[in-house]
Amino acid sequence: MATSLKLTPKLKARVAAVVKGTGKSPHAFMVDAIEQQTVRAEQRKRFVADALAAEKETLESGLAYDADDVHAAMEARARGRRVTRPKAKPWRG
Repeated sequence: MATSLKLTPKLKARVAAVVKGTGKSPHAFMVDAIEQQTVRAEQRKRFVADALAAEKETLESGLAYDADDVHAAMEARARGRRVTRPKAKPWRG
């Protein structure tokens, strides 16, 4: 599928300068840039959906993890110690 991009002369010159000597064409550079931004946008979209689902689950269950307990467990695990998973507690939001 052909797509046309209208670039300002300034941006077109910047792209040309960036790819000069890399063996990559301006077209390939722009395709890579669009691919990378698409991946990032998809990841952000999944992240937001996961966060909203987690919030819904917390509100429905009334349970949540205490941040101090989670941080302490993560720090202990990072230091190589075995830790038990923090327990969910009634949420006082």
